[in-house]
Amino acid sequence: MIRENIRRIRGEIGETELIVVSKTRSLTELNEVYESGERHFAENRVQALLERIDQLPDDIHWHLIGHLQTNKVRSVLPHVVLIHSVDSFKLLDVIEKESQRLGKQTSVLLQIKVATDDSKYGFDPKELLNQVLEGALRQYKWISFRGVMSMTTLDADQIQKANEFKQTKEWMDKLRPLIPEPDQFQICSMGMSDDYLLAIEQGSTHVRIGSRLFQ
Repeated sequence: MIRENIRRIRGEIGETELIVVSKTRSLTELNEVYESGERHFAENRVQALLERIDQLPDDIHWHLIGHLQTNKVRSVLPHVVLIHSVDSFKLLDVIEKESQRLGKQTSVLLQIKVATDDSKYGFDPKELLNQVLEGALRQYKWISFRGVMSMTTLDADQIQKANEFKQTKEWMDKLRPLIPEPDQFQICSMGMSDDYLLAIEQGSTHVRIGSRLFQ
């Protein structure tokens, strides 16, 4: 069943990158996903990610997609290929410091808040644009800015989701020419199990899918 779901989803998303969300899934399920050829996995909590790393093959590329607290940066940096959820300059400062300590360039996405509910994290896009215009990202020498990420409003209908996805892509396009290395700023991470096709229509390059793979 999992293999069939992956084949179907792969057929639907084309060149879009599939990020497998391993949250709450059993090792048996995740090993089947791995054996199907998937190598990009994600967790939304640092502790869960660290546990999964020890349990699963070491050639998996791990993504962190959930809120990252500054006191967890040191433990997660050595293990991830991309942090999707960078939502403040305070967090960027800690990532910069720890990346320099490790001697490792860290790839991140800027999480933009387009959702209307207060529970979602992210930069206010207008404020972020103004700060980037003023050169706020130039100080980070150990961080690679690879694109943006967003979450949609809880219980939003398809029209609202499409609008929020569209806003995300528009803000990404406004930010790109202002980024220190704009050619690297190509990732638009949006869309999950219930709306990934809608997200792709609006410009998503990376979809984060969990439950749909295991139904």
